[in-house]
Amino acid sequence: MTGSDDGDDAGLRKFQKELSAGTVSLALLAVLGASAEPMYGYQIAKRLERLDGVLAGKQSALYPVLRNLGAAGLLDSHVAPSDAGPPRRYYRITEAGRTTLRHWAAAWRATRDSVDAVLEGMIE
Repeated sequence: MTGSDDGDDAGLRKFQKELSAGTVSLALLAVLGASAEPMYGYQIAKRLERLDGVLAGKQSALYPVLRNLGAAGLLDSHVAPSDAGPPRRYYRITEAGRTTLRHWAAAWRATRDSVDAVLEGMIE
């Protein structure tokens, strides 16, 4: 690999990290918004892993985002005993979270559509 390739790889990783920062919150709200039951962190992570690229194998990034969404009033959580190990914290989206999810989803779609329109025909 040449030095240029290393720089390109580093630039791509930085871009992907910055892009991922906001999309993880949106994806978490969407997963919890689609679930009829509260979910614990590992369940959420497994659901997101099936959606290739959202967490990119970094489950540890999930928990600070869940805490931040909870602190913002977008999620409720409670701890419940588990038959298979230590107690688990379960998360459920709040009404404020559902409203935020609708707004963020609309902003995501508008941004995606705008970027797609700019990129259309520019990239082979």
